[in-house]
Amino acid sequence: MGNPTPSLTEIGKRVSIRLHEPDGGFRDLLGTLEEIDAVRKKDGTLARFDHNVIAVWKVVPAK
Repeated sequence: MGNPTPSLTEIGKRVSIRLHEPDGGFRDLLGTLEEIDAVRKKDGTLARFDHNVIAVWKVVPAK
């Protein structure tokens, strides 16, 4: 992939982002990257995230 975190070039693309949880484990976000630190989920909500807690991420091809 090359980029450790999403960049401005990925805005508007569908992404999957796995985040480290503070108590251990992971949380996944799937949706459209709308801002450099926010994903629009399928239900329409905007989920913000901290780049410092990204474990892995990728652009997901459209269905």
